[in-house]
Amino acid sequence: MDAIDMIKERRSIRKFKNEKVNRETMKDIVEISRWAPSWGNFQVARYTLVDDEATIKRLSTEGVNGFVYNLNTLKEAKGVAVLSFVKGKSGKLEGDDYATSKANVWEVFDAGIACQTFCLAAHGKGVGTVIMGVISDESISEIVSLPEEETVAALIVYGYADETPNATPRKDIDDILRFV
Repeated sequence: MDAIDMIKERRSIRKFKNEKVNRETMKDIVEISRWAPSWGNFQVARYTLVDDEATIKRLSTEGVNGFVYNLNTLKEAKGVAVLSFVKGKSGKLEGDDYATSKANVWEVFDAGIACQTFCLAAHGKGVGTVIMGVISDESISEIVSLPEEETVAALIVYGYADETPNATPRKDIDDILRFV
């Protein structure tokens, strides 16, 4: 599968088969994901993979702020990636000063690149994903015992798809493109 097909064909999956993805496959996905570009090549993205049912249940009850859409997906999940990033690195060139007016926003930008890379790598390995952003990062950090220097960017539920969603409509190219 080439990169363009992967981008066009990857979908958010919310219904998964009752089957865990083996840890070796997930290790391969993270191996690919670590090639995501980042500010200054700081590589701030971290992946905490959760396949323990009790921990996933706790994530679903304490980690998504009661958001029903996420609860319904998480309650049957067999695998969840907690995507986090190391704080205070992205956006800096040298020392403690940020290089742009975006300051530490670059951390989230780097996490977004890492997140998309993870989802595309998973798709390439036949594993479906859905990204969850309505989350309680503090609760999740405590549940999975993240180091203090990291913060949660997103939850990514992963597994073998039990659905084949159609592509959602895309905006017309003229609505999103400008030439100057």
